[in-house]
Amino acid sequence: MQQRDYLVRAMLGENQARLFALRTTGVVQEAQCSHDTSPVATAALGRTLTMGLVMGAMLKGEETITLQIKGDGPLQGIVVSANSQGVVKGYVGNPYVDLPLSSLGKLDVGTAVGHGNLHVIRDLGLKEAYQGTVPLQTGEIGEDFAYYFTHSEQTPSAVILGVLVGVDGVPMGSGGIVIQLLPDAIHDDEFISRLESSLGELPAISSLFAGEQSPEKIVESAFGQLGVRFIDSQEVRFHCDCSWERFEQALVTLGSKELAELVATNEVVETVCHFCNERYHFTTEQLEELLVKLANPRE
Repeated sequence: MQQRDYLVRAMLGENQARLFALRTTGVVQEAQCSHDTSPVATAALGRTLTMGLVMGAMLKGEETITLQIKGDGPLQGIVVSANSQGVVKGYVGNPYVDLPLSSLGKLDVGTAVGHGNLHVIRDLGLKEAYQGTVPLQTGEIGEDFAYYFTHSEQTPSAVILGVLVGVDGVPMGSGGIVIQLLPDAIHDDEFISRLESSLGELPAISSLFAGEQSPEKIVESAFGQLGVRFIDSQEVRFHCDCSWERFEQALVTLGSKELAELVATNEVVETVCHFCNERYHFTTEQLEELLVKLANPRE
């Protein structure tokens, strides 16, 4: 029986660091099934989905966050969107990229991603969204977000992400742990040394979350000696909020001229959602109705 996906929040030491730990195996399985991703694309997307859920958990209310990894590698970029309710969606530019294993015998996410930039866009409900951008460090995702937190948000962080993909291409385990030092710990050399030691002894994160241990057990086992206080937990899931009505509105924004050209082809128009690969079809008659609405907006 597969363990459920959820995120836990905790404090370490005497409130010296905050920790997020989450299993995302089901989330990544859903994404892999939606996009038919190759193993290396699954690993890259899975790590970014996991990170999206962590950063979503840092938000409040109706705020949302979008993560864009724009690299020059064959993966052709990653886009992930998440909210504060534990819901995430995402896609990669080239889901079928196939690369040999790295020199360490692992999926070569860094080469797939390539060189470029990481963009973090927070929609806080204001007129303009907040955006932070840093150069990619390795393309391995975890190190790139650790660099972002440290240099863009001045929050020293450890980010450990992993996706274990089976020989059949299906994710067997996925999850992550993110630890951020709080102001009181920045100059506490003893605490930092003990934390670094615990991180160095951590087994492969993807294997941990492929097992039966809960996120709480994993955290207790790895960081219990530092003192762990769990705060809360939250279910997480892959879900896209696209709909036929949304794509209808998108077609309306094309304007009368382009809609008329689509009607003239006398063919069914197919639209595809990037985030979940769902397809929506519009007949000539439905397009003609949209043209009428555009011509008579008050009717």
